[in-house]
Amino acid sequence: MRGKFARGHLRRGKEKAMGVAKTQLERAESLNREGLQAYEDWDIDRAIERFRAAIRLIPDRGEYHLNLARALARAGDFDQALRALAEFLRLEPDSPVTERFERLFARGLDEVETVLTEKMTASKRPIDEVGAALKMWLEYRIALGRDPLVVRKPEAWAAALDYTVRKVNLRKVTQRDIAELYGVSEQTLRERFEHLVKTLDIMPCDYRYFVEDQNPLDKLVEAAELLEQLEARFREP
Repeated sequence: MRGKFARGHLRRGKEKAMGVAKTQLERAESLNREGLQAYEDWDIDRAIERFRAAIRLIPDRGEYHLNLARALARAGDFDQALRALAEFLRLEPDSPVTERFERLFARGLDEVETVLTEKMTASKRPIDEVGAALKMWLEYRIALGRDPLVVRKPEAWAAALDYTVRKVNLRKVTQRDIAELYGVSEQTLRERFEHLVKTLDIMPCDYRYFVEDQNPLDKLVEAAELLEQLEARFREP
């Protein structure tokens, strides 16, 4: 009798533990989905909070750490983003994207960064623009997540980064100019440019890569705030 009671008690304990684990996983998955939606909506603080909450519930799920890294990179916190990536690599050492992420921890420039810095320096681009292009390349490689990155010709990506940073900073430049500078076709440049813009959700004068002291977007923000104040006054009883 005691044996049956003990076995029944043990079974109920296991079932309860499994139920708790299932509930935690469901909650963590829900938090992860909320984080992804916040990331797409540019509510980055909320995205980071949701991913971290998911990690607290299920700390050994690599996907949550990878998503956290993407959100932190978009926020410009690359130190923390790399820490999150390191945890992802620890949990998923055999992932197809492991090699790409491991290279982010290597010293020195990769092949794209080497071409980029050489060409931009030779073209006498401001050092701040070179830095913005390198930052864009770092964020892009993190933002891709599990998507593959194919670099057949480093000049193609270097050209796209250079061109995108110049366009963000409202420089007068054409795709033909940059394509000739890097020795790539205009079509290839255009494809890489569009992929950068889509993946990183880049806009003109994007604060992440704009290097001048006065950003034209500041006026839009001020105008929006003023309009909100005027609307509030207009509706006062």
